[in-house]
Amino acid sequence: MVALTPGEQAALEQLEERERPLRRGATLQRENDRCSELFILRKGMMMSSVLLDDGSRQILRFLFPGDMIAVSTLVYREAPETLTALTDAMVSPFERSAMSRLVSDHPRLAALILVHNQIERAALTDRLAALGRTSAKARVAAILLEMRSRIRMLDKGSGKTFTLGLTQEEIGDATGLTAVHVNRMLRQIEEEGMIAREGGRVTLTNERALAKAANFVDRYAGLDLGWLPEGR
Repeated sequence: MVALTPGEQAALEQLEERERPLRRGATLQRENDRCSELFILRKGMMMSSVLLDDGSRQILRFLFPGDMIAVSTLVYREAPETLTALTDAMVSPFERSAMSRLVSDHPRLAALILVHNQIERAALTDRLAALGRTSAKARVAAILLEMRSRIRMLDKGSGKTFTLGLTQEEIGDATGLTAVHVNRMLRQIEEEGMIAREGGRVTLTNERALAKAANFVDRYAGLDLGWLPEGR
């Protein structure tokens, strides 16, 4: 987003001094657990989810390296979501007091955290609208584009081909569909020439058509950050 000053980089490095490895499928935090730590996701991919009354799971967000997670710890004593590793992962835990120092000493970093949370809020609003108002095909197409967008931010050379890294059940839990329905929608999208799939990798063969089918808005593009304070 913006070039960080040496002081800002050093402040973030302090948050990442400790490391905690997670195996695929491990739970970092459970919904309603007492919590006091925040985390930076260093490696791997994770997800946040909630358990619904009928025992089903709703995936809220997919989390990527560089994301600050469990930020709700700043305002709640009990976790409102479960955090689970989708791959082998590494996180850096830090206490709320470290966030207090960062906000005081580096207001631009605090503002960037606010920006990131607003991007997530907008993306979650899109997901909520999609669950209530769009077709199954649109929901699955949106997940593909969301994953591509995040992966491209981490790897500018990823182009139109990327490793999806999600099971059909996980896509279903994010879109409110069954795994069978997800499979059917992926086949339909592929048959319509929008994507190609091979060995767990997805290639966007007609990205414009896919974005139109998904009513997709890339919430990481078109940011207006001219208001940010100067870095320290």
